[in-house]
Amino acid sequence: MEIICAFLEQLGCHVDSAFNGQQAVDMFKASPKGKYHMIFMDVMMPVMDGLEAAHQIRTSGHPDSDSIPMIAVSANAFDEDIKRSLASGMNAHLSKPIEPEKLTQAVQHYARRKRDNRNSKT
Repeated sequence: MEIICAFLEQLGCHVDSAFNGQQAVDMFKASPKGKYHMIFMDVMMPVMDGLEAAHQIRTSGHPDSDSIPMIAVSANAFDEDIKRSLASGMNAHLSKPIEPEKLTQAVQHYARRKRDNRNSKT
């Protein structure tokens, strides 16, 4: 988490950190609409794993639950692991060790997509 946070902060992102899946779900549910623009979710977390946390976020009824980009982060990079991540509600899957270029591409892709969606609604 510290490495990803450092990379994201270098890209100019503001980062909030959750130390387990339940905390991530609780933070998202308690947030006002539009507070979070993207979620990077480690698949292997204590209390509640990232796959269950992603599912709970997607089904939470929060105004952003359907649209917020969620990117799985995992040391497991087999096709089966990626499929499980996507089935849980993640939009993408990044494998550890995180490559800064791939992280940057993911941030740019989903930030651009979110901006394009906002512009098309005006």
